[in-house]
Amino acid sequence: VLPELDSSNSALLERARTGWVLPALLVAERQTAGRGRMGRQGLTQPAGGSLTFSLGFPLGQVDVSGLSVVVGYSLAQALDAQHRHELRVKWPNDLWFRQRKFGGILVEICTQGAQRYAVVGVGINVAQPPVLPPATAQQPQPQAPAWVQEFDAQATAPWVLQQVAAPLARAMQQFMNRGFATWQERFAVRDALAGQAVWLSDGSTGTAAGVNPQGAFLIEESQGRLREIRSEEISVRPLDMMQAQ
Repeated sequence: VLPELDSSNSALLERARTGWVLPALLVAERQTAGRGRMGRQGLTQPAGGSLTFSLGFPLGQVDVSGLSVVVGYSLAQALDAQHRHELRVKWPNDLWFRQRKFGGILVEICTQGAQRYAVVGVGINVAQPPVLPPATAQQPQPQAPAWVQEFDAQATAPWVLQQVAAPLARAMQQFMNRGFATWQERFAVRDALAGQAVWLSDGSTGTAAGVNPQGAFLIEESQGRLREIRSEEISVRPLDMMQAQ
């Protein structure tokens, strides 16, 4: 645990590039240059307002498809095992509470010869976060965020870490041994988009139909045709949210 880092993901990736590929959990009480998916910059919050950490581990030869979905499911399950808060996972890497994002996941892979090292970055809003900046060109307007203290008023960053770290490490071990297929049914219970009309950032629309055994997002298009979305560079949102903007 360090008081401040630019990015916990960057720190573990830099270590891996020098040959240091042991399993590691790195927590930053404050991140000054956290990153999100598609190059988005993370917001800096006061110490304790959020939990930011990275878990690094050697991958072996497992197919990494669906890894971010497994991470999301593990985190939601650890924080809401009894489904009292109905925490959900929006494919491929967002944690949702009441249709609003309270956490995000960034998976990055470092390859050194035959060795692959995965770094899973997690950011969770513990307290109410600052107002999000407006969207840049070609991006939809950001949704109002959620935070853990909305559904657990006594939550702190150390408490959240205590809840999620060990279950996440176990989930990663299971993923490395068995891949994604065994997680398909479990994810369906937490799927934030299941059965909803959705909008994709490539301009297409359809109905969300879960994920396949490899973790790809399935969308039912016109005439019942199923389309697989594998690229995490495509953003998916409920269509009614887009129409409301």
